[in-house]
Amino acid sequence: MTALAYDIIVIGAGHAGCEAASAAARMGSRTLLLTMDMVKIADMSCNPAIGGVAKGQIIREIDALGGQTGRIADLTSVQFRMLNRSKGAAMWSPRAQCDKRAFSAEWRRTLENTVNLYIWQDTASEIVFTEHDGRCRVRGVKTRMGVEFECKAVVLTAGTFLSGLMHCGEAHADGGRAGDGASYGITEQLKAVGFEAARMKTGTPARLDARTINFEEMEPQYGDENPSKFSFDPDIEPVKDQLPCFLVHTSEEVHAILRSGFDRSPLFNGTIKGIGPRYCPSIEDKLRTFADRDSHQLFLEPEGRSTNEYYLNGFSSSLPYEVQLEALHKIRGMEDLHIYRPGYAIEYDYFPPTQLHHSLATKLIDNLYFAGQVNGTTGYEEAAAQGLMAGINAHRQLRGEEPVVLQRDEAYIGVLIDDLVTKGVDEPYRMFTSRAEYRILLRQDNADMRLTPKGYELGLISERRHRIFAEKKSLVESLISFTRRQSIRIGEIDDYLKSIGSEPMTQGRRIYDIILRSDVTISALRRELPKLDRFISDNEISDEMIEAAEIEIKYHGYIEREKFIAQKLHRLENIAIPDGFDFNSMQSLTIEARQKLSRIRPTTIGQASRIPGVSPADVNVLLVKFGR
Repeated sequence: MTALAYDIIVIGAGHAGCEAASAAARMGSRTLLLTMDMVKIADMSCNPAIGGVAKGQIIREIDALGGQTGRIADLTSVQFRMLNRSKGAAMWSPRAQCDKRAFSAEWRRTLENTVNLYIWQDTASEIVFTEHDGRCRVRGVKTRMGVEFECKAVVLTAGTFLSGLMHCGEAHADGGRAGDGASYGITEQLKAVGFEAARMKTGTPARLDARTINFEEMEPQYGDENPSKFSFDPDIEPVKDQLPCFLVHTSEEVHAILRSGFDRSPLFNGTIKGIGPRYCPSIEDKLRTFADRDSHQLFLEPEGRSTNEYYLNGFSSSLPYEVQLEALHKIRGMEDLHIYRPGYAIEYDYFPPTQLHHSLATKLIDNLYFAGQVNGTTGYEEAAAQGLMAGINAHRQLRGEEPVVLQRDEAYIGVLIDDLVTKGVDEPYRMFTSRAEYRILLRQDNADMRLTPKGYELGLISERRHRIFAEKKSLVESLISFTRRQSIRIGEIDDYLKSIGSEPMTQGRRIYDIILRSDVTISALRRELPKLDRFISDNEISDEMIEAAEIEIKYHGYIEREKFIAQKLHRLENIAIPDGFDFNSMQSLTIEARQKLSRIRPTTIGQASRIPGVSPADVNVLLVKFGR
């Protein structure tokens, strides 16, 4: 292998590219990471936060599989909160504010010290293909500087850079984000060989100078008193010395100023053609969609410990900068505000993800993988998850191994990829808990139980991490078993039950049965039951293990029901549809079903059943054909 030859080349060092390159290299592939700017590796181009509703579950899954994003977020956090604590455990979602410069620097340090991983600062301009057995496959990558690298597989993670175009009022400029150029050539090349491409749009708000903000006029939002973390590695410490965020609101006066610029808004005058995100709209979109609202909540997030820069979450805009500034000055506490830069919108190319297999390999070109925003997703977390899986599967493909495909009842990552590949996207895709049918199974607390054994098999989880995981699993199971064996006498905990408004016991009960009560917690119960406290202390069972055991006990019935439903539906996943089958030959299918099935080419009846436009009657026709 020559100096310019690699097993895998990853194009783009955003969140998808970093996870892809890290995974492929650590599994043993000689990997090259191509990036426009080494200073902006894993740059937080939008808000300086990781996690959130459903997204936090994804980060914990990435960590459980052996990815890096959770660990790096923990090392660079400035605040940590567990969202939705007032709801059921399936809804609990970890979220961290990060020091964005430290986050990027820690990713760079990690990659530069990864064996088998090399970095090259340049822009990819062409993917080189070759013909083999009648199929087109990857042979290398050419760069703008004229360098040609050889490789066996490529993972394309170009983010918003493909033909990126930024808009601020009537001004527009080429670029993948503020301060960076756009990338040209790859979209045109892929379209020429048969790929479908389209445009999407996203945006970002103004960045604020903290020295010119009166925070006393705003409502502080503090982190958790006892913060948790993303990584399951016990050597990673939770954040200390947390920084607050702040809440503030717009007003009718602010809205009137913003509306005065609508005639110059590229979003409304036809300049922007791309589709924007429904669930992270610009302030202009909010005013149009919720015209009856006289106020919208905004969230000020610190960008780091050593900077005065703040991110104004909820105020994404592409209005002229002078309109943005005038409106901002009318928000309480921002009367004397200085901004570092205005908000802007960006349009970019993406490739509809129905052109992919579940491995994230493209259907048209062998050994070419897509991950991140080029697949029509939005968010660091969704991108990182795709990058991890693409890196894993590119490595396995080169070694003749089966791809790793996570099922919908195994991980939010499985839901994400199946939604993309099976249903496609008509707007930037964002993960929500509501997208998962089995969210009681896919909790943030049990991501390690679900996925660490798989990460260990892949070689991404170390012997040490696996041993720690096995010990935790054993201790959680032993605590649950102890509560099943041990009983509580009548009157033994009556005072505690009265204090929480729970009915006193009328007969002896197992500890397990008392924990099933909604307001009872193991942590409180151990203060009333010396034998429970002694068992926990003697076995050095941590608070994390206690919480895991408690959730398993309280949700046992729901968990078993979802497992049963998932097992029934797995039968459809096991009924294969032959490669190249002619769906148009089945006249008993509806016309829409024939068209959708022919375009998406599902490999199983389970996948076919989730394609929009394929009815239950169509699924029955397929079952008659392939199910026996």
